[in-house]
Amino acid sequence: MELPTMKQSDPNEIVLEFDSKSIAARQWGDASGEPVLALHGWLDNCASFDRLAPLLEGINLVALDMAGHGRSYHRSSHANYNIWEEAEDIIGVSEALGWRNFSLLAHSRGAIASVITAGAFPNRVKRLALIDGLVPPATKDADSPDILAKAIAQRARYRYRKAKIYPTFEGAVEARMNGLFPLSEWAARVLTERGTNPAEGGFTWSNDPQLMAASTAKLNEVQIRAFLSRLNMPVRLVLAEGGITNMIKKLRPILAGFENIEVREMPGGHHLHMEDGAEGIAEWFGPFLRGEAC
Repeated sequence: MELPTMKQSDPNEIVLEFDSKSIAARQWGDASGEPVLALHGWLDNCASFDRLAPLLEGINLVALDMAGHGRSYHRSSHANYNIWEEAEDIIGVSEALGWRNFSLLAHSRGAIASVITAGAFPNRVKRLALIDGLVPPATKDADSPDILAKAIAQRARYRYRKAKIYPTFEGAVEARMNGLFPLSEWAARVLTERGTNPAEGGFTWSNDPQLMAASTAKLNEVQIRAFLSRLNMPVRLVLAEGGITNMIKKLRPILAGFENIEVREMPGGHHLHMEDGAEGIAEWFGPFLRGEAC
């Protein structure tokens, strides 16, 4: 298996402690460069940026294992993983790093969390660089009771769910390659290396099983537009041509009203930043994140 060529040295492994929480992360690049937090997608981890990060020169990039993922803390059995709750951790991480202002580089669910955070704290976030994600699907108000009921039922199901054991590490890699979004062997391997724990009889995923449960409440279109309208910073959004096509179709009418959101479609699947799409993304995002392009 041939690995991508890296331009920068290996990252520093760091742990950020705040509010009795522990967030593991990888710090890439120039410590004196523009501060950027990188947020991965659902059931991924900070290794999601192992191919893209070395291509982004001149920035201080801290890629997080978000709560419940990778090597970071799990929330209590009575807590939730509602998407908007990520904002508190993102701000907490920035405070732990001593960053008053910073940019966000994010993929999929991490991109949604970034928009929510930037909408709530527009004075803190300088730029958004998003990959195949922007906002959650809008819900109808009338569906709220069913959404809550579904979430409670799923939380009960997953709270004490026994973790699946893969007899071999290679078996876990193969499972990741053939998941919801197919991955190359290299991409699957780096995510699996970061996202598994040894267990009796093999390996298990380190992700919190409660991440599988639905949100207890979801945003409607008015709320989504309210967050978008608060984005007073420049935004660049990459949409994967082979990504979540239904999402692209639904985003078009929403994006039409927000001139500060610049969009490019690029070849590749949902994880294009971990595949051959990394170079094209780096070319567009690099100067932007360094503040050299609006």
